[in-house]
Amino acid sequence: GGAPQGDPQAAPPPRVWTDGWNLPSPDLVLAMPKPFAVPATGAVEYQYFAAPTGFTEDRWVTGVQVKPGNRAGVHHIVVYIREPGQTWQQAPTTSDILGLYTPGASADILPSGMARLVKAGSELVFEIHYTPKGKRVLDQSRVAMTFFKGNGLPDKRVLTLEMDNVTFRIPAGERDYPVTVWGTLPNDALLLSLLPHMHLRGKSFEYDLIHDDGRPEVLLQVPHYNFYWQLSYRLATPLPLKKGTKLAWIAHYDNSKRNPRNPDPTVDVGYGHQSWDEMLVGFFDVAVDPHLDKHAFFMR
Repeated sequence: GGAPQGDPQAAPPPRVWTDGWNLPSPDLVLAMPKPFAVPATGAVEYQYFAAPTGFTEDRWVTGVQVKPGNRAGVHHIVVYIREPGQTWQQAPTTSDILGLYTPGASADILPSGMARLVKAGSELVFEIHYTPKGKRVLDQSRVAMTFFKGNGLPDKRVLTLEMDNVTFRIPAGERDYPVTVWGTLPNDALLLSLLPHMHLRGKSFEYDLIHDDGRPEVLLQVPHYNFYWQLSYRLATPLPLKKGTKLAWIAHYDNSKRNPRNPDPTVDVGYGHQSWDEMLVGFFDVAVDPHLDKHAFFMR
């Protein structure tokens, strides 16, 4: 685009991508069982599609990328791991997350010695939010994975956690309305990455660690949040967090007519799934002992 080239010596080594994936040589690609027809107009409730893995033994996943079959109609995708014995309803609420797709997302390649566990006999559940764009389109989204190649278990198991607020109400016309959520970490963990999520009124997002004396330490500031370019921010060095660490997310929203993306500045807005509603969700990845599952991690 005409920007001056940086120092070539500072560039990362080139990678060779496979079949359009931002993963080097995926070991497995799984797709939704069949295409879904996104209508031309109207609101589409969240859709769920289960894809059997066919795994006869536990597999540790070191890299994952979720790719929509038709980006024009896909708002976002969450791929959950539904383990044997879990019901359909439990998958989105109690299962771990294998991968996410949001606009701007790429592959999630974990640090060496870290992986996500997909147990034998598990299914992958695609939770997809579709957004009609004026033309009927077909979507058959996919997920690609690379597997841990070492012997035994990896050094760490990676879990995706989140804190969210579902009770807020943003008044009409407010240009800088704050919404917060906080909680304490139930067990020791290494913090790996952070992914803030809001909708069209989202203005800024901040992740804070609150010290015992009440002093906040900023972990991440996104001063100009962009709904159309939602990125995951990986720490250059994983941050050890002790059991009981207090974490707080602070989001600001512009519900005024000065926000060109605002669907309707004349109405109050609260939590909801559709783009004209709002969300405050702060995802974050942590690494824990490989024997510790998500349920055990939350035992205090």
